Amino acid sequence: MTAAPNTIHMNFEYGSLVISNAQEDMLPKEFIWDHRTLQWRAPASSYREAIMYFEENDLPYFDQAKNYQKKDYQLQTNITARKHQNEALQAWVQNRGQGVVSLPTGAGKTILSVLAIARLGRPTLVIVPTIDLMRQWQQTLTKFFDLEIGMLGGGIREISEITVSTYDSALLHIESFGNQFGLLVVDECHHLPAPQYQAIAQSLIAPFRLGLSATVERADGQEQRLYELLGPKVYEANVNEMTGQVLAPYDVQCIKVELTEDERQEYDSERTIYKEFLKKARVDFSSGNGWQDFIMKSARFPGGKRAMKAYRRQKQLAQAASGKIEIIWKLLQTHRDHRTLIFTDDNALAYQIGQTFILPVLTHHTKVKERQLFLDAFKSGRFNVLVTSKVLNEGVDVPEANVAIVASGSGGVREHVQRLGRILRQQPGKRAVLYELVSNDTNELYVNRRRREHHAYQKSP
Repeated sequence: MTAAPNTIHMNFEYGSLVISNAQEDMLPKEFIWDHRTLQWRAPASSYREAIMYFEENDLPYFDQAKNYQKKDYQLQTNITARKHQNEALQAWVQNRGQGVVSLPTGAGKTILSVLAIARLGRPTLVIVPTIDLMRQWQQTLTKFFDLEIGMLGGGIREISEITVSTYDSALLHIESFGNQFGLLVVDECHHLPAPQYQAIAQSLIAPFRLGLSATVERADGQEQRLYELLGPKVYEANVNEMTGQVLAPYDVQCIKVELTEDERQEYDSERTIYKEFLKKARVDFSSGNGWQDFIMKSARFPGGKRAMKAYRRQKQLAQAASGKIEIIWKLLQTHRDHRTLIFTDDNALAYQIGQTFILPVLTHHTKVKERQLFLDAFKSGRFNVLVTSKVLNEGVDVPEANVAIVASGSGGVREHVQRLGRILRQQPGKRAVLYELVSNDTNELYVNRRRREHHAYQKSP
């Protein structure tokens, strides 16, 4: 098929749209003149806007950018969608197949995506943050679609009509297949506004986009950039709204732990050094860039290196207080017949707990095969307890878990919601409990109070 004379030609080249045979007044504002190639260029993500612009202005165009066709994806297994899944899907469809859906962990975001893929009928790229999630998504999609589901990540490079990729692998290869997918599904989409990942969404022509996250908000306030890349937030449901029906009922208990006399003395000393430097250097943490300011000044100002060392030491003393080990032992005895996850903020404490109680430990250093072995043993009941730093924060499905012990964590709401979500997969008769161990009269207590302002801490039914 060839285009008639005076027809706009649109092609895809390495993550960009390229237009020839057109004047400036025939193009949307996204296109910029490339003096080197004497063509008009725009990010591949401008594909939808370009097509709409040509059609609204009755401009003849020849589309050689798109390299996919509409498909008929029949579900191999019937899905009875829950009320919130139907509402989210309809909201997304009404926004012309673009937008972000915020649902708690365990509320069925993957099933929502399956419904969207089947409804839309376009080749689909799903991007996820970890290899574990990539394999989990691939298994779920294989169950519902009679297709070879491709994977990109962890040394695998198999591109199919429906492909699941890690963020990092998508970033490496996106320019070579950015015109092969009509739908982009972004799991844990709060990662996407990071400078290194934005190029994924920009280099795809996919006119339809679905973002998924339990907590869309970012510490840097870049949610607006997320909406620019994927579309606005079209649906949101909170943990406390779904508890007892979609999610297991739960309790959150905060246990205050006292520092030993030696720990208290060292903590107060190190914190004094840290706080005095903040005052002298005029570091203001109430401003948006307080932490960056502290890092910069600690490297340049007198006493800065010692202040940074003091900051790290006082944080370590609070997070790894010896009294927490005793509390963990008591909780493990109380819940000896339950499946328990123990979370820490750093690898050192995770390994310390693992060595003390002879428990399996999952960190980013754990090899893939060993990690899968541990997870399978936990799911089967051979292991009742897993200790992890942050590996299980996102996405890994462990529905058998009903107890979580947070030995240490950040002040971020996202981390809390993610960890809580690991134990909220609904099962008959299940009631979950999350314990937070907090060192009393330390900054850790303040961090915990700030985090508890989130709706997930409201009393569960």
